Amino acid sequence: MADKIIFTGTTHVKGGPDGYARSTNDVLDLALPQPHPAAENLFAAAWSACFIGALELAAGQRKIALPASPEADTTIELLNRADGFVLRARLDIQVPGIDRDIARELVDTAHKICPYSKAVEGNIDIELNLV
Repeated sequence: MADKIIFTGTTHVKGGPDGYARSTNDVLDLALPQPHPAAENLFAAAWSACFIGALELAAGQRKIALPASPEADTTIELLNRADGFVLRARLDIQVPGIDRDIARELVDTAHKICPYSKAVEGNIDIELNLV
């Protein structure tokens, strides 16, 4: 079976004091005079958005109606370790109005569905919290 492209995002980034990030579809247009913490914030936003979509998909697959939209506070930290620079992530996920055990299952399932989670699994330290 051939891959089916669902979405494509293309962004041009320029470095330096006049740096910026602009997506080709004009959804994103940000001044980026410093690469950090912009990179970490952008990664956190992208991962959070994807994770929420995966959580909603997980709920739909189980025929669970979410009474309110899930939310995520995602922290990406850039660390300098003895072997070089690495990332660490913490996702604090809220699934309001759902039994805590079911919400935990949905978070764990979303982590298995989300392409960002898959991309970094085993590569960075990840903490998934249900708050």
